[in-house]
Amino acid sequence: MLQRAPLPRTYTDFLGRKLFLFLLTAEGIAAFALITLGVIFKKLNVASNVIHPMIRYEISRAGVRLLPMFLFVAFVLGFLVIGQTVSVAAQYGAVNYIGAVMVTVIIRELGPLLAAVLALARVGAAYVIELGTARASGEVEALEASGVDPVHYLIMPRVIGITLGVFSLTVYLILASVGSGYLCVFLQDVPLTPGDYFAELAGSLSAMDFALLALKACLFGFFIGIVTCYHGLAQPLRVEDVSRRAIRATSQCIIVCVLIDAFFFLFYLAP
Repeated sequence: MLQRAPLPRTYTDFLGRKLFLFLLTAEGIAAFALITLGVIFKKLNVASNVIHPMIRYEISRAGVRLLPMFLFVAFVLGFLVIGQTVSVAAQYGAVNYIGAVMVTVIIRELGPLLAAVLALARVGAAYVIELGTARASGEVEALEASGVDPVHYLIMPRVIGITLGVFSLTVYLILASVGSGYLCVFLQDVPLTPGDYFAELAGSLSAMDFALLALKACLFGFFIGIVTCYHGLAQPLRVEDVSRRAIRATSQCIIVCVLIDAFFFLFYLAP
């Protein structure tokens, strides 16, 4: 009702309404995330003969099926970013900084964020449409009337699937980008051997980089699943409202991912 109210007369009223809607949505998403986590920890093995195949299907849907597209994007990314960076660094005698640049740009920032955005575009938006249509057509209420927990049956497999999918695709995206980057270096006749190339990369990596990469990718996938499922399931919808909800969920997922990335950036800057 608040979202359909007439436009405010002053800019201050407009900002106040937007702030109130933001806080209301953030509260709903946080509560939905806690409920989902509780169901995951308590009911992961409940009805395993039904739920576990659904989880495997969602992992395949959010991971394996997207792998060809991700490998293509990684190939292009390696040529455009790594290959050109190494080429320019070699021209100015800054080969020693190649490893630090690759770790900062590809492994810490661009790789996880790009994987999350691509997974959101291909899978996350579909979650909103599927769940929103099921909610609008009364399928969710039918599950509840049958004694089936909708969060356990509909949400948990999707959240687990897209979390593991984004994590796996992030790893493949980074590995393929690094490999195609050296291919670009080789084609440009840059005097850099494979041993030196990978030694520069390995020398700039630490155990903390691997841990933070895994945590960031999992957080991206988890919150994409939570936000999209929240907009598709947690609120009553009409069929004609589903597309609008999908657009809103997609934009909010991007904002959440950017905020998570900014938090990790501040952590990297900490001494």
